[in-house]
Amino acid sequence: MPPVRNGVRASSLDTRWIKSRHSNAEGNCVEVAALVGGDIAVRNSRDPDGPALVYTPAEVAAFLAGAKEGEFDHLL
Repeated sequence: MPPVRNGVRASSLDTRWIKSRHSNAEGNCVEVAALVGGDIAVRNSRDPDGPALVYTPAEVAAFLAGAKEGEFDHLL
């Protein structure tokens, strides 16, 4: 199976999207999905037909480690 490219229409991916239990009624959340082959897709929940960004597990692990350590807190 060929790799999924960044910018693919998120709704075209045959996958189950998951959003955080911390998301709110205003739709302020992102959704993630595990893809065949191990990559992870991310989409804006307010635009489910919009583009998906696709990351490797290592890229997501690095981002999550930084978030857990507060590296991005200055953005909020």
